[in-house]
Amino acid sequence: MITYLRQSPRLQGILLMLPTLLWMIALLVIPLTLTLITSFGRRDVDGNVIYTFTLDNYLRLVGFTERGFDPLYLRIIGRSLWLAVQTTFFVILLAFPIAYYVARAPARRRNTLLFLILVPLWTNFIIRIYAWVMILRTQGVLNSVLGFGAGLVGLPFQPLDLYPSQTAVLIGMVYEFLPFMILPVYTSLEKIEPSLYEAAADLGANATRTFLRITFPLALPGVMAGTILTFIPVIGTFVVSDILGGRQVILVGNLIQRQFLDARDPAFGSAASVFLMVLTLVVTLYYTRRFGFGEEIAAG
Repeated sequence: MITYLRQSPRLQGILLMLPTLLWMIALLVIPLTLTLITSFGRRDVDGNVIYTFTLDNYLRLVGFTERGFDPLYLRIIGRSLWLAVQTTFFVILLAFPIAYYVARAPARRRNTLLFLILVPLWTNFIIRIYAWVMILRTQGVLNSVLGFGAGLVGLPFQPLDLYPSQTAVLIGMVYEFLPFMILPVYTSLEKIEPSLYEAAADLGANATRTFLRITFPLALPGVMAGTILTFIPVIGTFVVSDILGGRQVILVGNLIQRQFLDARDPAFGSAASVFLMVLTLVVTLYYTRRFGFGEEIAAG
């Protein structure tokens, strides 16, 4: 047996993968299978699941109820998708110049700059979100600074009503996911040979033309990888919207959480979870196959 194992690279690979495979089956495959089975069940009066086969949960999710068409959950899904699009757009807008600056910085400074980008991730996620509550609330840091500045120049000042609101949720999302866009974009920009810029200058290209013809196309794999790393988590997150939205901004993640914890309807919560999982898979497959950036996404 030992001799056969030594002579069989395939068997060696299987044995090496076996512990990870067992963990994935126990912690991923089995829970997802149970969630899928539960999504076709229904809730009894005590909040327990009656395991049967019905599409009522999915029909209810897309608006078809016994009382007629109700687009409540479709609006929540649409709000989640729109917030994910907004977050991704602003993250790209902020991350690209930062990543470009770091990629073009002298080699001895790059590690320091990357370290500064990653430092916020060392702080607990919840603490960082509550810090934005202190900044954005009516008596918070932002309004205090703006009020002080307005007083210095003699202008009237009305405190900004940013918390709780969907704008606050958007700000929190952009802040939380900014590093996940900066790093893959930096990786792509750092690989660009300086000789390409020299050749563009020799051919008479100005800064705008160089950016559009060289920098951005070569950075596009990093942008797309960062888009996946940002867009997908934003759709499913619920902590940021709970805290910065004051439980008033309901996203798909909040809907799933409340169905399990508040409404005690695990069947409908499971259906929403399966729907969200399918949605994220469709988006991921579209980007990886349409743009062929599977390797960049995995590296990100």
